[in-house]
Amino acid sequence: MRIAIVGAGSVGRAITLELLRHAHQITLLDKDPDAIRVSEIPEADWALSDACSPSALEDAGLRECDALVAATGDDKTNLVVSLLAKSEFAVPKVVARVNDPINEWLFTKDWGVDIPTSTPRVMAALVEEAVSSGSAVRLFAFDSTNIGVYTLAIPPASEFVNADPKDLTWPEGVTVETIIREGRPLPRREVNLLRAGDELLVVADQEHLAGVDELEAMVESVPREAPGAAHVETPR
Repeated sequence: MRIAIVGAGSVGRAITLELLRHAHQITLLDKDPDAIRVSEIPEADWALSDACSPSALEDAGLRECDALVAATGDDKTNLVVSLLAKSEFAVPKVVARVNDPINEWLFTKDWGVDIPTSTPRVMAALVEEAVSSGSAVRLFAFDSTNIGVYTLAIPPASEFVNADPKDLTWPEGVTVETIIREGRPLPRREVNLLRAGDELLVVADQEHLAGVDELEAMVESVPREAPGAAHVETPR
């Protein structure tokens, strides 16, 4: 894909390097001459230009781009660039960086933003993931479709431990296709038995959030003691 990235600061350069590793064609724009560091990322196309100018975006070839990332440190700039990209150049996918969480409500389709990304929100999700077991953590949402992606870690006492995913009945409207085990994503069909610490990658839309809550309750449930099983007290 051909992708334009506005903002050649540390964030923009990091995104550029990651996308180049996936064989995308990148154009990196910035109006600050000191930010133009061609020698650091020679594989990218660089443009010294003000991305808030439609003519500058035209010269940068935005009409041929499949996506744009507004990654500057200024929310006003990111909003203007997003609106121009969507309204003037019909860029199919626009991702915008939100620097100040107070401004997050502005980053919507009305401003041309398909996917807003906020560092505080991502960090909060990662913290929740680190300290939560059995609780659903929303990783991110696609605002254009109202679809959210969640992760659910299976605690040691869950009845899901040693269960075969093929035998489980999942709540309506909830899709679980991937199991994350030891940092590796595994297709659900390839997992025979779930383990404590496995994470369910869950996809659901806004209409089925109750299904996410239901799945959370299922994951947190503890197996019932078999009828007639003897209770053994632990010696003190």
